[in-house]
Amino acid sequence: MGAALKTLEVCEIFYSIQGESSFSGMPCIFIRLAGCNLDCSYCDTRYSHAKGRLMSFESILVEVEQYPVKLLEITGGEPLCQAETIPLMHALITRGYKLLMETNGSLSLQDVPSEVVKIMDIKCPDSGEGESFLPENLSFLQPHDELKFVLSGRDDYLFAKDFLQNHPNLTQLIHFSVVWDRLKPELLASWLLEDGLNVKLSLQLHKILDVK
Repeated sequence: MGAALKTLEVCEIFYSIQGESSFSGMPCIFIRLAGCNLDCSYCDTRYSHAKGRLMSFESILVEVEQYPVKLLEITGGEPLCQAETIPLMHALITRGYKLLMETNGSLSLQDVPSEVVKIMDIKCPDSGEGESFLPENLSFLQPHDELKFVLSGRDDYLFAKDFLQNHPNLTQLIHFSVVWDRLKPELLASWLLEDGLNVKLSLQLHKILDVK
């Protein structure tokens, strides 16, 4: 079957400033796929859980090619809920795109192309999905991949701290981020300074800039 006949349910495709990860601040194309297997308490893209627009690979590629950059993130929802996400990644890589993927950590990363920078959440207890993480995914990480803990409060912080202490061999960049209306960044900063954790306090730049 040719790539043009493959389809995905797409929530939206847009061009904006990358707000998270080590690529924060860079112009980036986003393909937000529809559907998610989790229901986090703080989800700010719940609209993406609904059924999306069915798009062929060809139409997706035509749409992203109108933008002037080659940095592209596949996000959701949860991108790995759709089987055709993997072939789409391969198609984008062959066209010279630098690919990022946001994933919630609950579905296997085994088949994700090694070139993709995987930005993997490890859900903390206050998300309501604290048992969702698939431990085997740690074995599929590349050095260029990144981990993210989204924190609602002190209990989440202690959970993330314990996770890192229990996995001392992680070499990937690790982000601690806050749920905006639950935890003040200044408070998280004070905890990080006190404990000296080797992590990056990361704020959602797109929310500070008030862009999509």
